[in-house]
Amino acid sequence: CQLVPRPEDDSVRSSDAELVEHFAAFARSAHPRAPLYTALSNLAARDPVLYRLLDHAPPQQRVPVLLFASVHALLLEEPDHELAQWYPNLTADHRSPTERGLAGAFTRFVADHRAPLEHLLATRTTQTNEVGRCAFLLPALGLIAAEVGRIGHLDVGASGGLNLLLDRYRYHYRDESGATTTVGGDSPVVMTCDTRGDVPIPTTLPIIARRCGVDRNPIDVTDPTEAHWLEACVWPDQADRFNRLVQAIELARQQPPELLAGDAVASLAPAIERIGADAHPVVTNSWVLNYLTSEARVAYLAELERIGAVRDLSWVYAEAPALIPELPNEPDPVDPHRTVLSMATWRDGERSVRHLATCHPHGFWIQWR
Repeated sequence: CQLVPRPEDDSVRSSDAELVEHFAAFARSAHPRAPLYTALSNLAARDPVLYRLLDHAPPQQRVPVLLFASVHALLLEEPDHELAQWYPNLTADHRSPTERGLAGAFTRFVADHRAPLEHLLATRTTQTNEVGRCAFLLPALGLIAAEVGRIGHLDVGASGGLNLLLDRYRYHYRDESGATTTVGGDSPVVMTCDTRGDVPIPTTLPIIARRCGVDRNPIDVTDPTEAHWLEACVWPDQADRFNRLVQAIELARQQPPELLAGDAVASLAPAIERIGADAHPVVTNSWVLNYLTSEARVAYLAELERIGAVRDLSWVYAEAPALIPELPNEPDPVDPHRTVLSMATWRDGERSVRHLATCHPHGFWIQWR
């Protein structure tokens, strides 16, 4: 998702110290999950030619993942390039990032693709459309559907709208004993989610009568170039996520969801109007609101309250409480940055909030409260 407007002044350059720290910090945070990007971050932090590339991006987009996504996008066009040997999603028998040769292959690739790389950095924004999040959204939407019947799904920060296809995927929920509950019919997109606690896994998929997404820069998955960028934003270390995304894009091309380009606050009411009166509107967002300013988050909440005062409404959000103090949150006592799944409902103008679970940000596990 990308909901943050670009600053008007894109000409301000970052200091070397700032850029080095961006890469050093990313290496520290990515280490447990992404050994390739960790190695490349450490490499970039030592090489001015690499870290200064970020100055081609707008100030709020000068993050290591944008550089790595841009390289990844170009490498997807050349899967036989020597650099692909280190990318798990491109080479089955890939080389370890600790093996000699990675640094040379990466710097040569960057040098040979300097112009298109600078163009991507200047014109693209990071985009995430993690369909694995549907695994923790489904139990919440199941609770709502059991109460109200037909629902209209509005996803804010929808990117390519893939999470709007929640009812077209297949889910395997595996409890602590190893027993598995399957929801959904045959689908090329399959998710496995470990469960802890009494997760209310629905017996059937909810009936979604209408679906609509909002994003400042929505991705048209029927456009190969746009879909290609979405794929490039997945970390290559996580080949399972990459392959699942490719399958979800292929499914979405058969019947693309409706997407609106616009601001999260200003587009909320018009998008809900598109849901219509014959379905209960359910707004979802996951790891979206941390991209908004504090003022925008307050305005977003106020708009939900305004709409909920005149129409029954449900809102399911999965966010990190530490990053969005304006929300009706209950931070996780163990880790305030952990993703918390919550549900706010407006019935006859009255709002109630339930904190449902903590979960992995990509939907690998969910712990019900």
